[in-house]
Amino acid sequence: MYQTAFLQYLKQELPKNTSTIEAISTALDISYDAAHRRVSLKSKFSIEETIVLAKYYNISLDRLFETTNTEFVAIEKTKHIETEAELKLYFDDSYNSLYPLLKQKESRILYSAKDIPLFYNLNGDKLSQFKYYVWLKLLNPELATKSFENFAANPALIEAGKRLGSLYYNLNTIEIWDITSVNSTLKQIHFYYQAGQVKTETALQFCKLLKQLIKDIAIKLIDKNLEFKLFYNELHLMNNNVLVSTPESKMLYVPFTLLSYYKTADKHTCNEADIFLNKQLQNSKLLNTAGEKERNTFFNKIYSKIDALHNLIEATELLDFE
Repeated sequence: MYQTAFLQYLKQELPKNTSTIEAISTALDISYDAAHRRVSLKSKFSIEETIVLAKYYNISLDRLFETTNTEFVAIEKTKHIETEAELKLYFDDSYNSLYPLLKQKESRILYSAKDIPLFYNLNGDKLSQFKYYVWLKLLNPELATKSFENFAANPALIEAGKRLGSLYYNLNTIEIWDITSVNSTLKQIHFYYQAGQVKTETALQFCKLLKQLIKDIAIKLIDKNLEFKLFYNELHLMNNNVLVSTPESKMLYVPFTLLSYYKTADKHTCNEADIFLNKQLQNSKLLNTAGEKERNTFFNKIYSKIDALHNLIEATELLDFE
């Protein structure tokens, strides 16, 4: 009974035109003959084999035996981060998680950008190193009093970040932004400048680099050689959820703490997320096809925010009577 039910469920979850025997042989690293005996019910799956298959093909055994309903989802959580080594491991694990999905033809990323998407902050420049500083400072109490000027990211961490960031550039990507998507970075620059942990000239440089980043995204928007779409949504608050879709499967990444996230390939959950995000797209303005005036209005509002912080820092420096 159990073996038959599991095989039926496995066949439903496998990509189309995939041989069940081949799938079992690959996942369990056994011969075709041994896999055939299991498919023909001449041999039984061990508990260990069932778990290996479930993990390999992202199958929820709870769903199979109906021990939970659709409101409960099997998820995987990334590890806690405090050190540079753990942040590098986070980048490596994220790369290894995304690469098999994104190398497939017709894969797509849909990013609900509450903040500037993580991938844009990994190019190794001074602004990206500031983001590493902010993340580690908030996660590691030992860095509480360390200034940015005394912080030097490990070269291995920078390279791991670059590798993860490079995955993103040439993909079929859809991002949903609001004007506030830039706020988090602006607040971080302002906070650490006021706290005396970022020098005036460095904070001003961050503003310039941030403005250039937004300009690069604006240019990317009208590059016809890239499969990139940017939507402007004024109605919903973004949440940094990321949905990766391929012709055969989906993976949903949901923020948990500052950097860590929950990851699930649960079909019911991913499909619900897909429906919700597509509703957001319907209530958003596609800036790729919007008129030049509408595009410029969107980006000018963001530039104005950055310029306002730049001017505030300059004015504070000029008016510092102490």
